[in-house]
Amino acid sequence: MPGVRLGRCAVVTVALASIAAAACSAGGRAERHPGAARPVPPAGPVPPVRPPGHEARAGLERADARLLELAAPTAGLLASTTATEGVPPSLASGARYVEGSNVLRLASGRWLYLPESREASAVVEADDPAACRQIERSRAWLASGRVPGRSPAQRAAAGRALLSMRALLRPNGAMAAGWSVGWNYAWPRDSSFASAAFAHTGHDPEAYRILRYSAATQRADGTWEARTALDGSGPPDSRLWQLDANGWVPWATWQWYRTAPAAGRRARLTTLYPMIRKAADHAAGSLRADGLPPASPDYWELTTSTPNIGTAAPLLAGLNAAADLAREADRPQDAARWARAARRLSAGISARFGPVGYGRTADGRHGHDSAVAFLAPPFNEAPAGLAGALDTTYRELLLPNGGLTPGNDPAARWGANAWTPSTAFFALAWAGTGRPAKAGQVLDWVLSKRNTLGELPEKVDREGRPASVAPLAWTGSITVLSLVALDGTRLPTPPLRP
Repeated sequence: MPGVRLGRCAVVTVALASIAAAACSAGGRAERHPGAARPVPPAGPVPPVRPPGHEARAGLERADARLLELAAPTAGLLASTTATEGVPPSLASGARYVEGSNVLRLASGRWLYLPESREASAVVEADDPAACRQIERSRAWLASGRVPGRSPAQRAAAGRALLSMRALLRPNGAMAAGWSVGWNYAWPRDSSFASAAFAHTGHDPEAYRILRYSAATQRADGTWEARTALDGSGPPDSRLWQLDANGWVPWATWQWYRTAPAAGRRARLTTLYPMIRKAADHAAGSLRADGLPPASPDYWELTTSTPNIGTAAPLLAGLNAAADLAREADRPQDAARWARAARRLSAGISARFGPVGYGRTADGRHGHDSAVAFLAPPFNEAPAGLAGALDTTYRELLLPNGGLTPGNDPAARWGANAWTPSTAFFALAWAGTGRPAKAGQVLDWVLSKRNTLGELPEKVDREGRPASVAPLAWTGSITVLSLVALDGTRLPTPPLRP
């Protein structure tokens, strides 16, 4: 999950030191923390680690005031076709976006925008011709696709989310999780959701560009690093890789393929197919005798001592997706191999997770997990008993501020902040399982927590206020997909073949 966890405080220290160095040299830019060798998840139990993101703000609050301002989570984004700049909270006060754009109307009435071919923003008079041309291009991009939503407010929120996701997408296909220290990296998981959201809103070039980046950054063994620097050069730290990417990337590729224009679709799938083959073969080969994958860090970026639902469910979606893509690519042997693996995994999930209410881990000792939503459409065909598990999990994870904590594992306390991705999972799951009223209630809460610029934050504090970085690409993607599903367009689900 985007953010910085307790075991990686050095990353924040290095980032702040780099900012300080950049501030002291004319025109200097912060250097990336060099990546480390790719570690292997440890076997057996691991000590409890505070979930990611808990300590980031506390650490920064102890820093020098000027560094805090430079490193503060963004409140919005300025963007051109090639560059992005974060809007600090101090500038967001009293400002608002010019409708359908990333041009900011300041409290003074003047405009702040990021001119083309430049990396620094400029303040101009309202209706500046160059800024107006950028606004027209942004509006044309939105109009070239679909802005979902059943009301003007929902469509406005969807449009803002799409523009923010576009601003976070680099020309090389790297999808930044956010535009702040600790978030401006590409996670395969977040990127896959963004690709699916672009695909289902008619933005095929953006969806495919993300998938090409995923192919370019795949490891030789078919896996992915937890995250990569936006230039694709590799991981920025030594956090453990996460096996769930081997499910998310094939799932996103399948979602793209289902929506892509027919002309040239097969040829582009052929380009992506080596990535799918390596990912699916690694996923299938990882399954144990009971059909489940090994213990691995999940979307919490924490390792569990037994298999967790946050890894098993995405892998099932990915294997089903890969098998169906293999059929499209006329690779029947691949399709049969991955379909067999998917059936084994599906049986293992039912046998091991079903009796414990689809909790966080197969041993039933680690509470509930919002990742139970990954067993629902548009990821997987809902297994028996999932409806009750969704209801129970939502109730158990609900906080007084109206949002959800990611889970209630006693070994990983999340505190009083609600996390918008974990909450939005349930809007998507209930939309996919034919419960639009419940989905709508969850989505209404998520949309009500946008900040003053209309951006979706990563967290909501105990008082119900937006917190942490905004916008967050993952929350925007889940929100857009939920709005598409609630518009009456059922999102497709990779089939589990008999």
